Amino acid sequence: MFTDRLLATLVHLRTGLTYEALGVIYQVGKSTIGRAVAEVRPLFAARGFAVPQRAGLRLCTLEDVFAYAEAEGVTLRVNGMETQVRRPRAHRPGRRAFVSGKRKQNTVKTTTISDGQGRTLWSGAVRPGRMHDQTCVRTEGIAEQFRMHPDVRAEVDDGYRGLANEFPGQVSARLANRSTVTPTPHH
Repeated sequence: MFTDRLLATLVHLRTGLTYEALGVIYQVGKSTIGRAVAEVRPLFAARGFAVPQRAGLRLCTLEDVFAYAEAEGVTLRVNGMETQVRRPRAHRPGRRAFVSGKRKQNTVKTTTISDGQGRTLWSGAVRPGRMHDQTCVRTEGIAEQFRMHPDVRAEVDDGYRGLANEFPGQVSARLANRSTVTPTPHH
């Protein structure tokens, strides 16, 4: 039922619970949860993220987020979230791409941007877990947005130290070892 898939996805995004934990809660396999999240998440992204205290304003693109942050003086928080996934089948091309160097497990990674209160403003594409945070920044176009919006400020963790080095007046890497994003969809 779509409602069940929607609820499981919302719980995953809001709490960061693994697919395995959600499978126990909903009494299904973790792969069922993974399929539900993969189905529902793009629907959320297409609708955009609501902005607190700004009825009707939705941030649908990375460009929208940076324009909003610049206009409102919002400091962004950029972080990657890794979610454990089922190991891809043997002999499948790209199978090793899912093994996270940090977690030593098969994962997918999503770059997420939130405001200072941890409210999600944007969530990027789901990428294989082996991809480094800095590569995700380049692939998503985040570095380019900092070039285009020189007044936007952001806080990042150690995985984004290269971004802080490239944009020292804009990006601070002082949030190491601290959760910077609480995935909370505002739809």
